Amino acid sequence: METLYFVVVGVVLYVVADKLLDMIERRRGARLEQRTIWFFGILLGLALVVFPLIQRISGQGAPVVGG
Repeated sequence: METLYFVVVGVVLYVVADKLLDMIERRRGARLEQRTIWFFGILLGLALVVFPLIQRISGQGAPVVGG
């Protein structure tokens, strides 16, 4: 079931990252150079925040090493 959560949240994060990048470009008034890298950075940042939360909520957090 956790895999389903990751897939659904991944799709949502993809759309959110696209909307954020579009909003940034509209405020700037021009397309960003290296647009793909900016998109990846936004998507990665969102994923690094949200995916651990999913693990914590589902009770399947990473095992504690050495303790």
